[in-house]
Amino acid sequence: MVGVTITAHDNGKTGEYHAHVAGSDAIGRLTWTEHDGVRHAEHTLVPPEIGGRGVAGRLVEAMVADARENHFKIGPVCSYVVTAFERHPEWADVKG
Repeated sequence: MVGVTITAHDNGKTGEYHAHVAGSDAIGRLTWTEHDGVRHAEHTLVPPEIGGRGVAGRLVEAMVADARENHFKIGPVCSYVVTAFERHPEWADVKG
């Protein structure tokens, strides 16, 4: 896989994770909103020009790692995130 850099952007009760792929100006995003202390992963958006490279999976992995490090729970809402949590039962510790 080409280089992918994930950055977190926290605006208090909302935020995003951005995926920057080497050699492309396109940005993949995972957006969330916080309700009752749970960050609900609402949308995973990967532009076609950077699709098919595992970008969406890397975005969810970054959110899971962030949840473990910063002690918050994730509420899967986006269908991609719901499926990712089903495929990774080891993430149950951060599921809200």
